[in-house]
Amino acid sequence: MNKTDLINQLAERLDGDKKKAQVAVEGFIDLVQREVQKGRNVSISGFGVFEKRARAARTARNPRTGEAVKVKKTNVPAFRPGKYFKDVIAGSVKLPKPSNTPLTARAAAAAARASTTAPAARTTRARAAAKPAGTTTRTRAAAKPAAAAGAATTTTTTRTRAASKTAGAPKTTTRATRSTAAKAAAAPKAAATKATAKAPARRATTKATPASS
Repeated sequence: MNKTDLINQLAERLDGDKKKAQVAVEGFIDLVQREVQKGRNVSISGFGVFEKRARAARTARNPRTGEAVKVKKTNVPAFRPGKYFKDVIAGSVKLPKPSNTPLTARAAAAAARASTTAPAARTTRARAAAKPAGTTTRTRAAAKPAAAAGAATTTTTTRTRAASKTAGAPKTTTRATRSTAAKAAAAPKAAATKATAKAPARRATTKATPASS
């Protein structure tokens, strides 16, 4: 891209006004040259710094003849690119879409960082939101076997108690039956004993009556 191409592309952003674009480009170049020639640095945030550097006297060689040539000390213009410019060239930062509105380098860098970090933030939030759901599912899945085990234990205990009650009932009935049978067997014996005891007394009374007459 040469100066003319730069002016034409800038004119597209200025509604096709090439005169304004030419004045802007040439005015920028003139200001940078004048300031650097005075020894002042022209610093453009996010773009770089134009400055003047001093070179000491040195000995150089003529590339054609190979002869040594003495070079006096001199001043040369230099440009140091800014961090944002370096990141753009390296590909770590994406440039925003061109627009006709003024945009500072800081605003452009912030917009580029936001567009870069937004997908990562969404992915992180999605993962963070998915983890509790998975944990809840696992907790519920773990709670189901525990609940089933508790229900099985309760059912087993109920069945054991019912079986013990059922097993204890016949024993009580058997004891009551034995007691009733023992009483029934002892009743005739007691009646016979009473009858035997009354019989001699009656005989004695009968014998005593004739003697008195």
